[in-house]
Order: sequence, then C-alpha cells, then structure tokens
Amino acid sequence: MAKGTAEGDIPKLFTYPSTSVGAAAGPRPAVIVMPGGGYTHLVMEQEGAYEARWLAARGVQAFVLEYRLAPVYLYPTQSLDASRAIRYVRAHAAELGVDPARLGVWGFSAGGSLAGYVATIHTVGDPAAADPIDRVSDRPDFEIVSYGRMDMSVPLATGALPMESILGPHPSQAAIDAIDPVKHVTADTSPSFLYSTTGDKTVDSRNASDFYAALKKAGVPAELHIFELGPHGTHMGEGLAPNLRELTVTPTLIANWMHLHGWMPTQPQ
Repeated sequence: MAKGTAEGDIPKLFTYPSTSVGAAAGPRPAVIVMPGGGYTHLVMEQEGAYEARWLAARGVQAFVLEYRLAPVYLYPTQSLDASRAIRYVRAHAAELGVDPARLGVWGFSAGGSLAGYVATIHTVGDPAAADPIDRVSDRPDFEIVSYGRMDMSVPLATGALPMESILGPHPSQAAIDAIDPVKHVTADTSPSFLYSTTGDKTVDSRNASDFYAALKKAGVPAELHIFELGPHGTHMGEGLAPNLRELTVTPTLIANWMHLHGWMPTQPQ
C-alpha cells in the first residue's frame, strides 16, 4: 500500500515497444527490466532504458520497472511491485502486443536479486480474484540476472548483514532466508541466464555460481558466465576500460541464449 502520492510512492512501468520491422507478425516476446541501486536508488538508464532499447531493436517488447525504494518502503514492497508488473503485462498482453507465454525479467544487482525472487517464488494467480490482473500468474518464463545477490550466505564485502536495506537493521535469519533466491529453487524456477565477474568486490561471483548449481540440481535450464575481470556494475559489458574488452561479448551471449529458447527473434523483424 502506498504511503502517499509523491513521486516515490507509486511504482511505474515504462514501455519500450519493439522498433524492429519485417514480415513476422503477432505477439512478441517481452522482458521487464529491473534496475539496480541497492534498493535505495535506481540506475534507470544504464541498467534499464539502455537494455530496453537494445531489446526493442531486436524484436522484443521491453519494459522498465521503477519499483519503490527503502528506507520508506521495506520488504515485501519491492517483490510486490515486481509481481504486479509481471501480472500487469501478462493480463494486458493482447493490447501490448506481448506473447504471455514468453515474458521474462532481467535484473541488475539489487534488481537481479528481485528477478531471482520472482523466478523462484511465484503463484499461478487466483481465477476468482476481483481484479483481472490478479487472475494471471506472476511466474516469469525466463530470467536474466546480471551480478545479482542470489545466495545470502555469501558475505558482503562491507560486512553488512544481507538485505538490511529492505529488511531493516539486524534482520533475523528466518527473514533473510525468506527472500534468499537460492533457498527457493525448485523444478518450477524460471530458466536462467547468469552473468558475473570474479573482479566484482561488491556482489561476489559465488552468488551466480551457487545459484547455478541449485538450478542444475533442480533440472532447470541455466547458463552461467563469470568473467575474470570487471568491477561491480558492468551493465552490458560495453563502454568499459580497454582491459575489460572481453566483456563486450555479453550482449551476444544474451542474444544467443534468447534465440536458443525462442525469446528473441533470430532474424530482424
């Protein structure tokens, strides 16, 4: 529930319709991008709009979620905003030109943790709900996670307890476990593409590798890429220092994975 009517009290979903053209018609795959920012601010351009434009240019209907932030809003507000965004797009698929069975999420850093949450903890929807949006599932059909917190047992470089920003100071282990993606992986978890760097001193790459191991054990389709160099916040691996040139392959890896599963057209549309 909103605590007011100011700018930060209302979550927003920005739409980036596909800009590619061609013979293919009908509903297109879609992705909701969830920016990072430690749950206290949002990197809306470099971890949101940039990726949305990239997706739209490749035949994917794209959206960017501006979810509510701490300290005004604590858990479960952020997960509720993410869940609602997925349900909204799926419920309005026809008017948005979206295939409701090809709807994914892409999260960065804190947004990556949020993507991992909805990929592991979701419901099919209530067919008897008064609100039509609540009648559809909030399970993403796939997820892309860029340097997200996926295993809260991996310590933070700062020494802070996990998720204090949205759980409050000194959260209990039970509260941490409740939103720890790796602890909720099942065979129904969304297929996942995971990206990280060994050089990330903020979110240790073991978050990605531990989550991948859990996915593999559960039989969930998954792909993992951990690069040697690169600090936290490498976005799509472009526009970085020359010694980080190997990261420029990141968009190709993501596109190839999406092509593999039919979540991005293999030919320009």
